Amino acid sequence: MREWLVQIRGDRTQEEVARKAGISRGTYSNIERGLRNPSVSMAKKIAAALGFDWKIFFEDDCPKTKQENAS
Repeated sequence: MREWLVQIRGDRTQEEVARKAGISRGTYSNIERGLRNPSVSMAKKIAAALGFDWKIFFEDDCPKTKQENAS
């Protein structure tokens, strides 16, 4: 789970964020849950929708996802 992304999303629904980013809610949900990694273009869309730096998805010190912790 990308807890940092859930915190940034705040009170907005996954549907609202996905619509604003121009992606499906299912895709956004999988990214938020750490089941899928976004492409650069998708990371930029999500970051623009939520107002943060898209590069956080790709930083080494970015909080780990459950998927990464499982390996």
